[in-house]
Amino acid sequence: MAPEPGFFDRRAWAAEALGTGLLVLAIVLAVGLSVAKGSPLADALPGPGARFLAVGVLVAPFVALLATSPLGRASGAHLNPAVTLAFWIGGRLSPRDLTGYIAAQLVGGLAGAATGRALLPRAAWESIGGTVTHPGVPAAAAFVLEAGMTALLLVVILTFSSSKRLARLTPLAIVPVLTAIIWLGSPWTGASINPARSEGPALAFGDFSDLWLYLLAPSVAGLAVGLAWRVTHTPLRALLRDT
Repeated sequence: MAPEPGFFDRRAWAAEALGTGLLVLAIVLAVGLSVAKGSPLADALPGPGARFLAVGVLVAPFVALLATSPLGRASGAHLNPAVTLAFWIGGRLSPRDLTGYIAAQLVGGLAGAATGRALLPRAAWESIGGTVTHPGVPAAAAFVLEAGMTALLLVVILTFSSSKRLARLTPLAIVPVLTAIIWLGSPWTGASINPARSEGPALAFGDFSDLWLYLLAPSVAGLAVGLAWRVTHTPLRALLRDT
């Protein structure tokens, strides 16, 4: 899922922007379908837990589909600045591409949220608060939870993508992990685990009150996991690539 060091292609940045936009759009539509007041699916589900599970079931396979699509293959399908930071500090992405990828992801996040706002009925958009993420626990606890959930996802991604034998299974491996994170984490923090996912809706809805948390916590996790992976796995890199 990661380009090699020195990879530089503006087409990859464009693919990353479009892929992130589609991801955020999918999240907005999935939340609108599963949670918004007046949605037939939301009304049919027995409670918040089932609704959050439905969001995860809708979104996680779509992420895997994006990763295996031509868009995903063109960019490595980071779709998340935290993933990009982990690959960069782990030595798998150039500083120039770090800037290009993150800029593309933030632009894509806003475009996806704006498109979702245009597609959803106004009442549905407002009933879900534009899918802006806010913590349901104190900020310190939310920070730890967001960082921890992001770290879990990144460990799965790095474990699979670092092995020649397992790399092709990376999109499949993240489906159950991402589904569980969305399902279980949403009541506590909104389960963003992605600065672009939170930035886009915050700008589209005009609500920035907790945005700092969702920009910072996943980014810290990305840097920490990427650095830890580089320090502990560099001696094994050749072996992993051959397995």
